[in-house]
Amino acid sequence: MLLVPIVGLVSFNTATTEITVKGSDTVLPLSQKEAEIFMKKNSSMSITVVGGGSGVGITALMDGTTDIAMSSRDLKMDEKLKFSEGKKEIEQVTIAFDALSVIVNPANKVKQLTREQLEEIYTGKITNWKDVGGADEKIVVYSRESSSGTYEFFKEHVMGKKNYASSVLSMPATGAIVQSVSQTKGAIGYIGLAYDTKEVKQLAVSYNQGKTFVEPSVKAAKDKTYPISRPLFYLYEKTKTAKVKPFVDFILSAEGQKIVAEIGYVPLK
Repeated sequence: MLLVPIVGLVSFNTATTEITVKGSDTVLPLSQKEAEIFMKKNSSMSITVVGGGSGVGITALMDGTTDIAMSSRDLKMDEKLKFSEGKKEIEQVTIAFDALSVIVNPANKVKQLTREQLEEIYTGKITNWKDVGGADEKIVVYSRESSSGTYEFFKEHVMGKKNYASSVLSMPATGAIVQSVSQTKGAIGYIGLAYDTKEVKQLAVSYNQGKTFVEPSVKAAKDKTYPISRPLFYLYEKTKTAKVKPFVDFILSAEGQKIVAEIGYVPLK
């Protein structure tokens, strides 16, 4: 089942407190489920959750059009400066961890790639699957768009901060990458672990030049044997603490962290 990143969760009760949560598509499924459970327990709270990418959420936080920004990356220096210039003190809370899964079409016989091979595929140096042990077939490369925290994380931690090739196809949402890879035989993409589905195949990845390959999983991310893992954040203005803290505290609670695991993310403990 694909997750559509623009779906909002809105309570139709007579809520006295309305909270908007916006940003990372990676964090979206988790926030949707947490909000759904939280609102059932707190009828006076209404929470709307919208995706669009980490950059979109952070910009909305700057503009004052969201109460909480969801992000799968740290704030950039220029973003920190903008918040400072706007005299906005920002609280950043780690709510969970995520493993980034590299996916291909199930028909692809390739089962594993090294970090170096991934870098060369995404920078355009490797363009055919036969060069990495696959069929003689063109590699169709999918990525998130530049406003995505996942795009930034992949560039920094997988591509060695090198630029994406101009031939890489940018997708507006994680669900769109899953759908495209599932329908394109020579495709490759990357997604948050919670978006994994049987319609695509996960690859094992090596960060020691092919000595050991590890498949993405909650367990491997938790014990840090899987190399492409990262924290997921909520950001909000400190002036909004009283308003948003009940919801943030719920996610950090034992019940909230149990939901983290159930949805397919890595709990804090």
